[in-house]
Amino acid sequence: MSRQRVMVVDDSPTELKLLGSTLREAGFEVLLESDAKRAIDAAKRDQPNLILMDVVMPGLNGFQATRTLKRDAQTAGIPIIVVSSKAQETDRLWALRQGASEYLVKPVLADNLLQTVKRVLDAA
Repeated sequence: MSRQRVMVVDDSPTELKLLGSTLREAGFEVLLESDAKRAIDAAKRDQPNLILMDVVMPGLNGFQATRTLKRDAQTAGIPIIVVSSKAQETDRLWALRQGASEYLVKPVLADNLLQTVKRVLDAA
């Protein structure tokens, strides 16, 4: 069985490295994108099994990118977990309304991240 592919979208090099290494150590193939617009193109091309999406990014934000991916037939089936420093309940609800499967608040503990990723992948 091929490894499951997870795309991490975050404009912070630190977050990309942290989330990427956590996922790699758990056996996932990891794709890293620091820009939401490029991530949308990469998702269409690479068809990851799951996307972890930051919210606050220059240009297109994570809410807009999630909505764009969910409205496109090529990427609508890819589950998205929003991972954000925005901790308000309204942010979580808005992410879910855009099509996100889950919402995690940074900093995310590795165990919590991996449990959520596995749960969402199992449900997909």
